[in-house]
Amino acid sequence: MLNAKIVAELRHILGSEGVIDRYEQLRTYESDGLTNFRVTPALVVLPTTTEQVQAVVRVCDRERIPFVPRGSGTGLSGGALPAANGIVISLARMNQILKVDLPNQRIIVQPGVMNLWVTQRVAPHGYYYAPDPSSQQICSIGGNIAENSGGAHCLKYGFTVNHVLGMKFVLPDGNVIEVGGPTLDTPGYDLPGIIVGSEGTLGIATEVTLRLMRKAELVQTAMAAFAHTDAAGEAVSGIIAAGIVPAAVEMMDKLAIEACEEAVHAGYPRDAGAVLLVELDGPHSEVATLLSRVEQICRAAGATEYRLAHTEAERALMWKGRKAAFAAVGRISPNYIVQDGVIPRTALPQILREIEEMASKRGMRVANVFHAGDGNLHPLVLYDERVEGAEHEAEQLAGDIIRSCVAHGGSITGEHGVGMEKKEHMTAMFTADDLATHQLIRCALNPDNLCNPNKVYPTPRLCGETPGKYHPHPAELAGLAERF
Repeated sequence: MLNAKIVAELRHILGSEGVIDRYEQLRTYESDGLTNFRVTPALVVLPTTTEQVQAVVRVCDRERIPFVPRGSGTGLSGGALPAANGIVISLARMNQILKVDLPNQRIIVQPGVMNLWVTQRVAPHGYYYAPDPSSQQICSIGGNIAENSGGAHCLKYGFTVNHVLGMKFVLPDGNVIEVGGPTLDTPGYDLPGIIVGSEGTLGIATEVTLRLMRKAELVQTAMAAFAHTDAAGEAVSGIIAAGIVPAAVEMMDKLAIEACEEAVHAGYPRDAGAVLLVELDGPHSEVATLLSRVEQICRAAGATEYRLAHTEAERALMWKGRKAAFAAVGRISPNYIVQDGVIPRTALPQILREIEEMASKRGMRVANVFHAGDGNLHPLVLYDERVEGAEHEAEQLAGDIIRSCVAHGGSITGEHGVGMEKKEHMTAMFTADDLATHQLIRCALNPDNLCNPNKVYPTPRLCGETPGKYHPHPAELAGLAERF
């Protein structure tokens, strides 16, 4: 419970409609898209301007109140989990597109703007915003910055970090800085590159300058079906080895296909063991030539069906199935955990076999949906929480999958972030010295660990301590007390 004087001060800053303190309303913010972790915040505030964010953060800094920035809450790693006895700073009302500069292919937005809104705003003029997470209809730009989100088209066009040029940024002590700028490169350290992907642990972006892309002359999408994921993986490797860089290469296995067809009837062959979506864009002549080569490679790998989308409606339907995959799995399982690991493309067939074997040993099922072009896996571990011990088994299997990704030279996350869920796995990728160096950055900008505390790193020591010694922050102790 926060001091009544602090709550009154925040109401003065934000207005009565900008402060939520009723318990039943606070419960709405107790988790993000990963519901395995839940903490009810002491208060939720909804600023609409940089100045209001700054004022709230200054109160938190003065009173040593932990605070967590939150976008749409679609994250899947517990990155927006509230801090016990802390404040959630929801950026949902900061949803304005502030400036569109088409001649320079720039747009300035507030962090609460939905990803898809950016493209919708500029599409009539022949432009679009390239990063396209599957949740792009409901995920916010601020959340995309926190997690360095990618999407289907990151293979060719890169992740969020490649499209954020600059931002207005509120530091954990309440100071406001400008990082980056409207140009493609600015002098000095790449501060936007440090902030993007920092999962809200370094401060809060309140205005963001994004890079826009020109629509390609032609976009073509093909669907190839295979009897097994091994054959589909061979096709992916063949496409990349041929020097072809598609805009996107997506794969789904049999279980994911089943779920998608139940949900949206995208036209995927139900008897296929795997489906590839391959999208090419560029000049007409180039796309036509490359499409012919892609078809040859897919058929040589054993494609049982190869189909080209001839209209925009057909193309949209192909993608609708893929974009709806996570939600569609709810039709075949009451509960599931979405994992997010990365592997080298060449390891794809082997890792899929290992996932199948690990799931079989535990008597569980895994639906695989992934960005095959860049090796970003999204295994969905299916379980029924009504069965005693099933959730624990699912968590164990999800952890086994992540460790297997690292063993193959991959990563514990590609775009969903570390958050609360995966921080225990950071030591599988980084040495103690590596993690200590990471902490130097956190300590420089967030020395009191008030901004999104105790996320990402397994034991974030207090700044100034001797490496190797760790004393929990008071907010962390309070959180443990509430949880147990």
